[in-house]
Amino acid sequence: MRLPPLNALIGGGLIGTLCVVAAVGAVWTPYDPLRLSFRHKLAPPSQLHWLGTDEFGRDVLSRLMAGAATSVWISILTVTLAVLLGTLIGLFSGYIRGWFDRIVMAFNDALLAFPGILLALGLLAVVGANKYGIILALGIAYAPSVARIVRGTVLSLREKEFIAASRVMGNSEGYTMARHILPNCIAPLTVLATSMFGYVLLAESSLSFLGLGVPPPAPTWGNMLAGSRAYIGQAMWLGIFPGLCISLTLLGINLLGDAVRDRLDPRMRGSR
Repeated sequence: MRLPPLNALIGGGLIGTLCVVAAVGAVWTPYDPLRLSFRHKLAPPSQLHWLGTDEFGRDVLSRLMAGAATSVWISILTVTLAVLLGTLIGLFSGYIRGWFDRIVMAFNDALLAFPGILLALGLLAVVGANKYGIILALGIAYAPSVARIVRGTVLSLREKEFIAASRVMGNSEGYTMARHILPNCIAPLTVLATSMFGYVLLAESSLSFLGLGVPPPAPTWGNMLAGSRAYIGQAMWLGIFPGLCISLTLLGINLLGDAVRDRLDPRMRGSR
């Protein structure tokens, strides 16, 4: 039996561990991640607190687990929103073409000119810094890249023989798009969504680091990293562990994304 490639094994293992920790952290943590204990503030890692405590005596491991649940949930909803919006825009724009395509793509390209994090900052200034504001802002910020990929795929598909055959058979345009074009967009969307998950998680951590993410005292990896700056000299574990979680997660996503691309891309499959 042929074993999966090494990048798939390592990436899948890291992402699987993240999902398990996030699922467990959503329902149980060793300590209450919000409970203050000034008797144990800035305690180093020990048998009582495996990853130490922060400036308020809160258990770092518990807050990392709860933060993983928050970050994963926000990232999943954001990627889902971006893929849905971008797919609808790219599908209709690439299939209808004409003046509709030109107007939509002009607006889409204008949004692509802004970095995703900068566009999200502007949207957060309007909708407010909260969990659902982050999902909406990042979802809108990353939807244009999805729309561009889907439109390019649709443009290459709409001239194929099986699409012409569907029209000759009398199928409606909506049926043709849903039954014949959309399924052929799943492979590039899967690769894009996998990599986008890492971008969104990093963007959410960056917004939290800047104080525009999930408001305290709710834990996220970004605001834990931001809070560690004042104590980096006396309690370096406050910054090391959240930063390590973000780095390992991004590494796992990149490795898994490469494996998914190699699996779904016919050009990569033929080169192996």
